[in-house]
Amino acid sequence: MAKSKGIALKKRHGQNFLRDERFVHCMFDAVTLTEKSSVLEIGCGDGFLTRAILRNPIARLRVYEIDEEWVRYIKETVKDERLTLLLQNFLDVDLNVLAEHAPWTVLANLPYHVTFPILHSFQQYRRYLNEGVIMVQEEVAQKITKTSGRGYGYVSLFFQHYFEWKQLEKVPPTAFHPAPKVFSRLLYFKPIQNPKPIPHEAEFWNFIKLCFKQPRRTMRNNLKGSQYEAHGFSQEILSLRAQQMNMGKLLELWDTIISQWND
Repeated sequence: MAKSKGIALKKRHGQNFLRDERFVHCMFDAVTLTEKSSVLEIGCGDGFLTRAILRNPIARLRVYEIDEEWVRYIKETVKDERLTLLLQNFLDVDLNVLAEHAPWTVLANLPYHVTFPILHSFQQYRRYLNEGVIMVQEEVAQKITKTSGRGYGYVSLFFQHYFEWKQLEKVPPTAFHPAPKVFSRLLYFKPIQNPKPIPHEAEFWNFIKLCFKQPRRTMRNNLKGSQYEAHGFSQEILSLRAQQMNMGKLLELWDTIISQWND
């Protein structure tokens, strides 16, 4: 069983700890940290990134950690009045708590099995975020940043509507302990605080999921049997795959649907 600092690492928490300082510096180079910065970290583990963050001139660091053993270890070994360490599952937190010292800069090696739930939390509370760099699986990074072709879909459209993204360094398994079986990627993001409004927004995203239900099938086949099947789309549109359509074209389709609802 893999250990760090004498503590067993727990697979259920996705504990693969970064060990290469180069990638920490890459994270810092991508953001702006000042003596007024509020920094948010999710999953500190043995504190490799936590200690590095605290070497910067920041105002505060708020850390959420789900593992009681690591919380106890960090509290015993990291003495810094700027650090607030919380034994909590980040996904259970009411993030309105971030309002007090907003905006926050996120620096985190995300647990890979809960990457998307965490990103959805960021989306919901993006008004409190300034920018950030996260470590995710390479495959996830590609899905988020794709603009067409294989891998492009609901995930790409949703997160690109609410955030600006930039791929940073690709990270090999050897940069971690224990080494994962996949490559990783550092992703820079910045919230778009006022994205283009989408009428009936929740329904729109359900429509997008349906359009990409089977990415290699045409719109006609993916919409067949749904409430959208008979909305007067052109034969040209119905013969396309959703992967051939950008956000603008999909919003045009949605406007057609909305206009029929209003008739």
